Amino acid sequence: MTNTLLGGLSAEEFLAEYWQKKPLLVRQAVPGFTGVISKDELFGLARDPDVESRYVSQIDEHWEVIRGPQKAADLRRKKQPWTVLVQGLNLFCPDGDKLLHSFDFIPQARLDDLMVSYAIDGGGVGPHFDNYDVFLLQGIGKRRWLISDQDDRTLVEDAPLKILQDFRPVHDWLLEPGDMLYLPPHWAHNGIAVGECTTYSIGFRSPSFQELAQQFLIHLQESIQLEGIYADPDLQRQTHSAEIGDAMIDRVADTLQRITWNREDVRSFLGAYLTEPKAHIFFDSPDEPVEHEDFLSACAHGYRLDPRSLLLFSEGHFFFNGEAVPIEPADQAIIERLADKRSLDTIAGLSEEGIALLYDWYCCGFAHPSKNMMK
Repeated sequence: MTNTLLGGLSAEEFLAEYWQKKPLLVRQAVPGFTGVISKDELFGLARDPDVESRYVSQIDEHWEVIRGPQKAADLRRKKQPWTVLVQGLNLFCPDGDKLLHSFDFIPQARLDDLMVSYAIDGGGVGPHFDNYDVFLLQGIGKRRWLISDQDDRTLVEDAPLKILQDFRPVHDWLLEPGDMLYLPPHWAHNGIAVGECTTYSIGFRSPSFQELAQQFLIHLQESIQLEGIYADPDLQRQTHSAEIGDAMIDRVADTLQRITWNREDVRSFLGAYLTEPKAHIFFDSPDEPVEHEDFLSACAHGYRLDPRSLLLFSEGHFFFNGEAVPIEPADQAIIERLADKRSLDTIAGLSEEGIALLYDWYCCGFAHPSKNMMK
């Protein structure tokens, strides 16, 4: 990470002074930056049915949202202001993945994805707020950002977007190529294109406690083991046969109290939950995987995770694409480095079991030798 990304601040200073506390405007955070994808490539992704995209347009106070795949004709409109947003650019563009992971001073467990928005003059998605942190990096052109720390988050009724009803900005900043704005959760903002422009948004995961609780309970289903069956040898006749008796309620309540969990259960849940690929993500296995020896030869030039893969670890436990993965103790330091850097310069030092695991990941399309000469 260069000094410029956070305006000369160290990652530690940024986390202590700004993260989830207050906005930060950085001029020339990435000097010379104009994006990681061309307009034609962006429009191509927007038309792809496997890519999440939204087309947003506005006429006076009327907003329209069209979910992808987009029509080529819509991407040529000239009259009313419009913008097209493509999610998960890091999954389809190697340079996008590299840009996303330049923000690894925030744990990867919190990183979500890289979104790019293209807009013609006046285009945007209206004044709104997010429940997560975001870095807004300007690509081509200019975008005006109005931001506010207002408490009033009342939304416009029946709008297809979460548009704030009464937006009262306290800052007005014009961002040019390479400039970046960091916003903590719930800071209201409105980005308006000044001429043709692109903005790259680095977003972070902020699941609600309700979602975490629901997913954790689903995860527990796999490990819950309660012996015995319901029995009531002391059953008494009830006045009402259709009534659920107190004795039944108490007996079941006592049984359910036997459901417990510990820190290891939470670790296992988070590892699977945080690395689980999104529902629309699919991996491309090689049509004809090379033989093991050719694989080793190719890996002499390095090994890298696929942009769609996520590898996390915690105290000797490893989790990869939604699954717990056992790693030999002698291999753990190297696999930790692969998780941190998402690539290895060499696989030398790995045990036979470790190399076999990397080969299996390659055969599944989860990772690739860096040498671009595979069948």
